[in-house]
Amino acid sequence: MMPVACLREGDFGTAMDRAISLALRWLEAQQKPEGYWMGWLESNSCMEAEWLLAFHFMGIRDPVKEEGLVKAILRAQRPDGSWQVYYNAPQGDINTTVECYAALRSVGFSPDHEVLKAARRWILSHGGLNSVRVFTQYWLALIGEWPWEATPTLPPELIFLPGWFPISIYEFASWARATIVPLAVLSARRPVRPLPPDRRLDELFPQGRSSIRPKLTRPQQFFSWDSLFYWGDRFLNKYTSFPFRPGRETAIRLCLEWIIRHQESDGAWGGIQPPWVYGLMALYNEGYSLDHPVMSRGLQALDAPHWSYWKDGALYVQASNSPVWDTVLSLLAMLDCGADARSSETLRKAVNWLLEQQVTSYGDWAVKAANVEPGGWAFEMANSFYPDLDDTAVAMMVLARVLPDWPGPAEPIIKALERAERWVRALQSSNGGWAAFDKDNTNRLVTRIPFCDFGEVLDPPSVDVTAHVVEALAAVGRNRRDPAVRKALRYIKSEQESDGSWFGRWGVNHIYGTSAVLQALRAIGEDMRQPYVRKAGEWLVVHQNEDGGWGETPASYMDAKLRGRGESTASQTAWALLGLLAIGDHAYRDSIRRGILYLIEHQRDDGTWDEPHYTGTGFPGYGHGGRTRLNGDADTLEQGLELCRGFMINYNMYRHYFPMMALARARKFLCGMG
Repeated sequence: MMPVACLREGDFGTAMDRAISLALRWLEAQQKPEGYWMGWLESNSCMEAEWLLAFHFMGIRDPVKEEGLVKAILRAQRPDGSWQVYYNAPQGDINTTVECYAALRSVGFSPDHEVLKAARRWILSHGGLNSVRVFTQYWLALIGEWPWEATPTLPPELIFLPGWFPISIYEFASWARATIVPLAVLSARRPVRPLPPDRRLDELFPQGRSSIRPKLTRPQQFFSWDSLFYWGDRFLNKYTSFPFRPGRETAIRLCLEWIIRHQESDGAWGGIQPPWVYGLMALYNEGYSLDHPVMSRGLQALDAPHWSYWKDGALYVQASNSPVWDTVLSLLAMLDCGADARSSETLRKAVNWLLEQQVTSYGDWAVKAANVEPGGWAFEMANSFYPDLDDTAVAMMVLARVLPDWPGPAEPIIKALERAERWVRALQSSNGGWAAFDKDNTNRLVTRIPFCDFGEVLDPPSVDVTAHVVEALAAVGRNRRDPAVRKALRYIKSEQESDGSWFGRWGVNHIYGTSAVLQALRAIGEDMRQPYVRKAGEWLVVHQNEDGGWGETPASYMDAKLRGRGESTASQTAWALLGLLAIGDHAYRDSIRRGILYLIEHQRDDGTWDEPHYTGTGFPGYGHGGRTRLNGDADTLEQGLELCRGFMINYNMYRHYFPMMALARARKFLCGMG
């Protein structure tokens, strides 16, 4: 590419044109034959480790996959011996490291192997096994390395509770719900498939196995929710061994039926790994053979290209897959760059694929929003029970923009938009915002359950999803006078931080949230000269890096001083630019030019960008899913900058379509200036 030093005023427009042309060419080449796009979704090595442990539990021997999974784990080890949650984290994660260690031992690695010696030193110097989360304790219990009695109990009787009950399974976030049901079966049965004697983890118990401490500690206040759940867990722990447990077998049977009923067309569950792998183990433990149709489909899903991929001899398993998300954002980028449905076969093919993906069957969301027909889109290749508001919002934006130029019958697009809008409106939460999957999923009582010491178990409304939905409603002709938009706008304003930014729930972090809000405000016709809007713009400008780009580390979820701070990335630079361009004030011209120059300078010769950084968010690790006041709550979250309770993602196409959008919109904004 043309060096930035050579980009004189007269060359600037030419450089943008060339960058956009190259990016479009790269994007078109990546389209799948069916019409969609899907980049790799990188997370952490728990994915590969847990499959190795699941293979052990179910007695599966597959030398080819085993070797590939092992290579993936070994390749990800940090120099200090640990494994991390996200790229370039300040330190490793105890849970991922213990699970990787156990997985390598399960396939025959000697404790004297240099890889395990380094990992063991790190584990023992960071609190040892007593520091791991409940999920990791469950894995250790399943292979005979942790007493089930020392794990919090998850009773299958939860399945009996009606949807309106305060701690029913439908009070949990969709991902937690789908995971809890199979785990409840395993928790009730307490199965153990011990490692062979020469593969036991004795070396991780230097003070002996009697040093194991239960995760739960007795609360100081007797009359409190924590005390109630503590004593309830103690009772349920004992109850598991009672000779007479009325209703338990019925509860387990209902859980199994729920699991089977929720299996997706691709054989997995919920579009994510945890319910998939736990579901297979729960069914296997209840007597389902590996060649049973449900089990066979579930195991074959591991071979599907949207779930796993090989790279340099290593087999990586994705925690989820993002074909709909990548496709709608790719389409949005193409539209920004001037593509239209009449002239672009690539665009037409993708839109037709997208129309086929609209979910028209009822899912768990209907428990709290029963009086509306389905109409959303899911994030993944197969996830009919859990369409989400984020994908649906961007799909609406795309369909609304292609409709005027659509060369075929318009009725399918019109019907899809009408159905989607009705569904979206019905899922608006009572505070005016939208969550990712459910309406009013805000009952923090469930977060007090001892089992819930991981990630997030709630799906409350978030500003970024709400902003996308507002922008989608604007795309179909709604404005600030619309009751739903008006209510959402009040919510958005109430969530602005004192520094002018907005928290990013599903992207890292305040750059993502601020960008999403500013684009939504412009879409509904908000006056972008208002002080609160300008304050957000100034926040973005102040956080621009010396190289012209923007970056923010995932550690900002635990340290407010790191908001908007980090090594520049293509995706976060694009988000910041999209926010400033939405304000549309020429006062930001220099900042916008510097950001565009960063993107042009860092574009590869083939038209895309490199980005090893994790700029996508699964879970910040707060437990309740919402934003947290770090000054007062950080000490209670049981995680540091490593985000041991969090889950971070590198969406491998974020680095491409977001810069395309920024370049295209900047070209329009800067046209004729200077």
